[in-house]
Formats: sequence, structure tokens, C-alpha cells
Amino acid sequence: MRDLVAGTGYLVKGQKWVARHGRWWAFGMIPALITLIGYAVALAFLGGWSDDLAAWVTPFADDWGSPWRGMLRTALAAIAFGGGLLISLITFTAVTLLVGQPFYESLCEKVDESEGGAPNPPDVPLWRELVVSARDSLFVLVRVVGFGILLFACGFIPVIGQTLVPAAGFVVSGFFLAVELTAVALQRREVPQRERIRLLRARLGLTLGFGVPLVLAFLIPFVTVLAMPGAVAGATLLARDLVPVEEEPAEEDDAPEPADAAAVAPGAPSHPAQPGYPSPGHPSYDGPKPVPGNPYAQNPYATGGHATEGRRPGGRFAEGPYAPDPYADNPYRT
Repeated sequence: MRDLVAGTGYLVKGQKWVARHGRWWAFGMIPALITLIGYAVALAFLGGWSDDLAAWVTPFADDWGSPWRGMLRTALAAIAFGGGLLISLITFTAVTLLVGQPFYESLCEKVDESEGGAPNPPDVPLWRELVVSARDSLFVLVRVVGFGILLFACGFIPVIGQTLVPAAGFVVSGFFLAVELTAVALQRREVPQRERIRLLRARLGLTLGFGVPLVLAFLIPFVTVLAMPGAVAGATLLARDLVPVEEEPAEEDDAPEPADAAAVAPGAPSHPAQPGYPSPGHPSYDGPKPVPGNPYAQNPYATGGHATEGRRPGGRFAEGPYAPDPYADNPYRT
């Protein structure tokens, strides 16, 4: 029961996703509109030529009297048109997905990117994807027709044919509709069709919770066109549940570590850096710097006019308690 509710939740989430991304909703309706127009034109021609088709396949009834000839051919024309309508309903999703393969591929990619953990798409040309999609759709269509014939035969069983068979028909249609809609997202994850069917059958509640409500919704005219983009988005979210994508760990930074402070760069001087003189690996000195000029100009021990004369010959300072002036008693000094 939990999977059944979760499957319906994915359908609702898909519709909400396209509602938040209006551009992608309009983009996803283009294939459905093209397919709908094509089927409408085909059914219009079939309805217009159904009487002639019935007359062509019943030449033996030309000599029949009225009303038997008309009743036969009218019944055959109705059967032909009804058969064409049934085929269009069965094949509409498959043809829409085939026509919209590039559209829905982009839509699935956008949903994956918005949810995080997008898989790397297979490096396959577009024509190859179309061939694979057509082959898979034909395979599913054959199975649907087989189940349809079986259910049609069971429909003649009293009681069961009027109760269980219609319910089984919706279940089968919902399952294969989910198979078709998840095909685009699972193809991007390189999951073959037989494996896709096995995964969906293993989570049957999840699959039916997604597909059966969609089959009921598609019975309403034009809902197929409007709901198809959200159905593809929801199928992508369901596929993420079936085949989670593991995010690859971030690559380690191979950039070299900064050189040690003691290391000397090529071409740099080998002597250690002095305060106030920046060198590689050493910050510049921002403290107080010496005042230009005589560093002993402010000597507290200097007196008289010789304080700024610097060194005298002999390497002694001019004044100070430890450096007496040898010329202090010179009688010729003025």
C-alpha cells in the first residue's frame, strides 16, 4: 500500500514540477500535439472512407437486398472506425514518446539536474536512440495486444467478464504505460528493456500507483496532451527511485602545496631575510624604521656642538661620559 501511494505521489510531483517550470511544460506538449494532430487527421480520413472500405471488402453483398446490405456495411464501417480509434488509444503514448524522443530526453535531463545526481547520458547518436525506442515500443505493443486479446476472450465469461476483466484491463494498461514513460529516463541510465520491466514488476505497487491513475486521466479528451510533460517528469522521478544515481566523489586537488617558509626559490638570495626587507617566504617588516640621517644626532650623552659630527678619526665618538674630548684643554682652541 505504501508503494501504491508513493507511485501516485510521483505522478503528482511530476505535474507540480512542470507547473513550476512553465517553459518545460510547453516544451513537453509539442510532441503530444504533433501526435494528436496526426491521429486526428488519420481518423478523419478513416471516418470519411469507412463506407467505401466496407463496400470494398464486401463485394458479395452487392446483390443483397435492403436493409441487410446496408446493415452489414454500416456495421463494418463502425468496426473499422472503432478499431482505428482503439489502436490510436493504445499506440498514442508510444508514438508520442517516439516523436518526442529529443524533447523528453531534454526534459528528463532537466529534472535530473534540478533534483541532483544527474547520470551521464550514454554517448549514442540520435538515430540510434530512435531505433532503440521504436524497437522497445514495438515490443511493448505486441505484449499489450496479446493481453488485450486474452482479456477480450475472458470478457465473454459470465460475471467475471463484466467485473474483473475491466479492472484487469486498467491494471495491465497502467503497468505498460509506466513501462513506456519510464523508458526515456531508464535509457539514460543504460538499463535495457527487459531489466526495466523486471525492475517495475519487482515494485508492482509503485508502478501501478503511477500508471493506473494516468490511464484513467488519459480517458478524458485532451488531458493526454496537457498531462504528458508532467507524466514524463514524474516517470523520471520514479526512475530515480528504481535506479538511484550515486554521486561521484569530488576529485582531490592535485595542486602543489605552498612552499615551506624555509625553502628558497630558485634565483633567490641564500642569505636570511632581514627585518624591513621582504624576501620570498617572509612577510615584509611593517614596524618602525630608522630615521634617515645621523643615528647619533639624538645621543643623550652628547653635549656642545660636536654631537652631530659623527665619528672622529680613531673610531671614537665625539662626546659622552665614556668618550672624553682630548682637545678640551687646548690653549689655542677658540
